[in-house]
Amino acid sequence: DRQTLVAVLQFLRRSNLRESEEILRREARLLGDDLGGNVATVATSSPGVAAVAAVPPGKGEARGDCEVGPCSRREPREVGSPVSSPRGKVTHSGDVSAVVVEDQPDVSAVLSAYNQQGDPTLYEEYYSGLKHFIECSLDCHRAELSQLFYPLFVHMYLELVYNQHESEAKSFFERFHGDQECYYQDDLRVLSSLTKKEHMKGNETMLDFRTSKFVLRISRDSYQLLKRHLQEKQNNQIWNIVQEHLYIDIFDGMPRSKQQIDAMVGSLAGEAKREANKAKVFFGLLKEPEFDVPLDDEDEEGENEEGKPKKKKPKKDNVGSKSKKQDPNAPPQNRIPLPELKDSDKLDKVMNMKEAARRVRLGPECLPSICFYTFLNAYQGLTAVDITDDSSMIVGGFADSTVRVWSVTPKKLRSVKTAADLSLIDKESDDVLERIMDEKTASELKILYGHSGPVYGTSFSPDRNYLLSCSEDGTVRLWSLQTFTCLVGYKGHNYPVWDTQFSPYGYYFVSGGHDRVARLWATDHYQPLRIFAGHLADVTCTRFHPNSNYIATGSADRTIRLWDVLNGNCVRIFTGHKGPIHSLAFSPNGRFLATGATDGRVLLWDIGHGLMVGELKGHTDTIYALRFSRDGEILASGSMDNTVRLWDAVKAFEDLETDDFTTATGHINLPENSQDLLLGTYMTKSTPVVHLHFTRRNLLLAAGAYSSQ
Repeated sequence: DRQTLVAVLQFLRRSNLRESEEILRREARLLGDDLGGNVATVATSSPGVAAVAAVPPGKGEARGDCEVGPCSRREPREVGSPVSSPRGKVTHSGDVSAVVVEDQPDVSAVLSAYNQQGDPTLYEEYYSGLKHFIECSLDCHRAELSQLFYPLFVHMYLELVYNQHESEAKSFFERFHGDQECYYQDDLRVLSSLTKKEHMKGNETMLDFRTSKFVLRISRDSYQLLKRHLQEKQNNQIWNIVQEHLYIDIFDGMPRSKQQIDAMVGSLAGEAKREANKAKVFFGLLKEPEFDVPLDDEDEEGENEEGKPKKKKPKKDNVGSKSKKQDPNAPPQNRIPLPELKDSDKLDKVMNMKEAARRVRLGPECLPSICFYTFLNAYQGLTAVDITDDSSMIVGGFADSTVRVWSVTPKKLRSVKTAADLSLIDKESDDVLERIMDEKTASELKILYGHSGPVYGTSFSPDRNYLLSCSEDGTVRLWSLQTFTCLVGYKGHNYPVWDTQFSPYGYYFVSGGHDRVARLWATDHYQPLRIFAGHLADVTCTRFHPNSNYIATGSADRTIRLWDVLNGNCVRIFTGHKGPIHSLAFSPNGRFLATGATDGRVLLWDIGHGLMVGELKGHTDTIYALRFSRDGEILASGSMDNTVRLWDAVKAFEDLETDDFTTATGHINLPENSQDLLLGTYMTKSTPVVHLHFTRRNLLLAAGAYSSQ
């Protein structure tokens, strides 16, 4: 591509290899002036890709919109002088400075950017000087510029450590680490253990911080103020770090308030760039296939009051086609290949619709009953729970590497007969599906052995024929619920797999783990179909969008990402949580996403606009379970604080301010108080809530293991 080409040509010119340069230029049909000092090439917006900048000759003062970090692909990048090069020299007009950072960093290459850049004894003075300037600036700018404290603190500390000024680094850390925001405490703890150059070699946090530019969103006024200050003070040390390690996303308009900034920051790499949330997302639902619903005789007998059956009759043909109109925001029906409906699936859909007709309409006046399944004496350590869509089975994953499946209805779990017995069955008989089951195997509980480490995630297939489990042993296993045996072990992750989930249409499933990537699989492929890479820490939870075209992943880097299944692109990045994400739930209409984390907050996101639209405070510990009711009126959250809380989802999402300005700048206005959205809090005696599930009639099922402490 053109950028790489220009970078190579510039390198050849600097190395005085004119002949090679000419040959390459002729090959690429580039004209002579394409490399002159007057062209600014465009840098890509992915972190850690070569950013090549040429400086306009004769322009003395800095004049770019976006001098800091690579811009988006569309706008040309203008860079004024001075431009910092990796060794800290300041190159002036006419010169060309190339800052090249590899994508998969070789550690030494990454660290070399920390080569000596200034007098180590002055670092504290530089930092306190900037701190004083920001604290004395106007309120409207102070909140925005305060975002600089943390990334500058980290980079200056790492620079001192790398250049072996250990005592200066120690005193710098001790003097300023108390000033950082409370939500960076865990990162600072890791940082405080890096006290020697050698420590930095294999440290992941360190590499992340070096290779991904820390993103700050600042208004143009605040940015100009900062730039003027640093240039007047000749404070090149800080300016170099700003240029090299930070990406400043500048917007036009009012600076944001402290509350607005606090709501959005806190992730490992700062906020998301606004560009990251601009792509179109098809969040609508797919059209349901149409088929006729036969009315049962028992239904009609049950309705013996006069007039009732007549009312019910017309419903007969249209139940199967409940969404005749195509949702304008839905993806094309064939955007990704989905499995065909089998007859059994159609039967199940019919059952589902009959249940839906008897569904309770929930709301502030009509809260659901909650039925709690407590795992008693679970000394094997309960680590994961799932419940089938029709609420007939519940599965537990345990730390002793077993997977246990229970039937929650009077109907016992049975395996299929042996091959010899099956050959005796009359295949034409009506009850052949009953006859193939072996009554001798009937029991309430089946235990599945196969994993060699704790089981961290479980998921039933929509047709209830299969079960997925993922484990610390790095595998995802697919079990048959007809034979209760393991069918496949999917090996792709090399480290623990924290979560797995089936697509709402079956066939596809997703897994996420310690290796920081999520993988999309199909049950009949032993290799993943897509690998979603981008998180800076473990992928802790995964969820399919109701239309199966997108996957949400939550991570220990404190961000949530939305991925497009079709092409593997990341189409949304949501920042705002102050701790690792542990639960995700899409609203039934596909428009919204709720996320829960170790910070005890539930955040609500508008997927179409890519904005945070709500914050629900109340829990005092990690939120491990989130679920919307079947019609989306109520959001239930379950936490390690032993409570289930119910929130009014209708009210939370009504009259949202999503005008163009808000979308463009991220000036979100969250209601001060989320208590008026809280409909109820339900305590257990001593059972952390690890799973929630609404039945087809809107009864809420909750599950957890009793803890005796």
